[in-house]
Amino acid sequence: MTAVQPDLTPADLDQPAFIRVLTADEVTGLGPAADGPLAGLPFAVKDNIDVAGVPTTAACPSRVEPATGSATAVQRLLDAGARPVGKTNMDQFATGLVGTRSPYGACHSVASAAHVSGGSSSGSAVAVAAGVVPLALGTDTAGSGRVPAAFNGLVGMKPTRGLVPTRGVLPAAPSLDCVTTLTRTVALARTALGVLAGHDPADPWSRPAPAALPPGVARRMRVVAVPDGPLDLDPPHRAAWEAALAHAATVARLVPVDVSAFLEAAQLLYGGPFLAERLAAFGQLLEPDHPGLDPVVRRIVLGARPISGADVYRGQQRLAELRAAALPAFLGADALLLPVTPGHPTLAEVAADPVGVNARLGTYTNMVNLLDLCAVAVPAGTRADGLPFGVQLLAPAFADGPLLDLAARWCGEPVDQVPTRSLLAVAGAHLTGQPLNPQLVGLGGRLHARARTAGGYRMYRVPGALPRPGLVRGAGGPPAGIEVEVWDLPAGGLGELLPAVAAPLALGPVELDDGTVVPGFLTDPGGVDATQDISGSGGWRAHLAARIARGAADR
Repeated sequence: MTAVQPDLTPADLDQPAFIRVLTADEVTGLGPAADGPLAGLPFAVKDNIDVAGVPTTAACPSRVEPATGSATAVQRLLDAGARPVGKTNMDQFATGLVGTRSPYGACHSVASAAHVSGGSSSGSAVAVAAGVVPLALGTDTAGSGRVPAAFNGLVGMKPTRGLVPTRGVLPAAPSLDCVTTLTRTVALARTALGVLAGHDPADPWSRPAPAALPPGVARRMRVVAVPDGPLDLDPPHRAAWEAALAHAATVARLVPVDVSAFLEAAQLLYGGPFLAERLAAFGQLLEPDHPGLDPVVRRIVLGARPISGADVYRGQQRLAELRAAALPAFLGADALLLPVTPGHPTLAEVAADPVGVNARLGTYTNMVNLLDLCAVAVPAGTRADGLPFGVQLLAPAFADGPLLDLAARWCGEPVDQVPTRSLLAVAGAHLTGQPLNPQLVGLGGRLHARARTAGGYRMYRVPGALPRPGLVRGAGGPPAGIEVEVWDLPAGGLGELLPAVAAPLALGPVELDDGTVVPGFLTDPGGVDATQDISGSGGWRAHLAARIARGAADR
């Protein structure tokens, strides 16, 4: 599915001020580099991100003092040759998902003057969707980059927390704030992230990316989790979501998961004590009241005053419990697919219920930073009424690169081939999280992909002190195949591993569900007990889970 690219110019948009264009003197004073990976590329900056010499208003007109320096993210774009064009409108103090909470006026979607643009990075999204700039910086604490991306047919990349420094960003919730990009293509999002990412020792929330992908993160994402039941979606959104699921099945293998823990975690951000972080971050800017303050923003943030320290710790405890319940979804899947929002409200609907409508928009986005996930919003066609529809792909922290590759496949863009060393298919005790997986990690192995065998393989429990399975080719195994992981080992890794492989297991060719053949652990058909056939489970993890469930039922 490709991005909506409306053939518009700023003059065609009956919009309030969505961008304040920088003067020639302001741009010259910033000194963008003459060359670099983004040489000459124009970009816009959300107005809660510092640009040296320009006020950072955060949509509060009383903030008129020019910034003394540029935010780390802005400076990195300048050093890469990008050219700043302007500062963009936003929901005041980045508190809102609608794009209407600004004294400079409410933005609307480029596809409909009656429908909201989404926020809080409203002006940044409109500037890219209207063709004013190909790249804009936004922020995303609760969905502020992904929601306007979805409502304007864009790619919205929300990196892992701390991967892009937030020094020079007016904080909304410092522990959760992320600098994001809005683009029309995944390719540009990837290039921009390569420029923006990197540890900033002067930023207390900055985190360096690990030298290798974290355990359990595959270099090639092939398995996507989807909700195992219906979602709360408006009818036009529901139809578009069903079409998106059909498209997803052409991009990856889909597995159903329970997303209730994700959705409950989302409710904690504004429905729980975590709102207190906004009060601590910028509550002082809301007093005393004056005409330039948005009354809805002020009411929401100052409403956190009764929250106690004990309330915050209770919220952290509940979040830890929900994280433990939610994250196992990524054991059997590389990413989670969700809609970005439940619907696309009109400006009139937001005016009638500014808090309720905004709160519902965060149903599927609020939990991402709380659970320390990375995410990318991608276009998923249009609804029946012609409005853009967007979905989001979520993955564990620091899976940003593989997630962007998955997003590129979603959008039909080219994906760079990942160089490999030696591949090995494993189906049992060497799977991620299983007892023998440290052998692969110790050899320098990295998870390459989650997969299934081709049809025709059977799985048996094999004897030994350590419970483990054996794969046997033939004898009419399940058509859907057996769950495996493909690991990438350094040169010589297979040779080092083989002495640790005990009979009846041996190395042999394993055909995967995509037709490729890689070495893997197989079992001699004569070395298995037919009464220990566990093929019906579809995989070793599912077999172990079923045994645990049966044991609990017997107690």
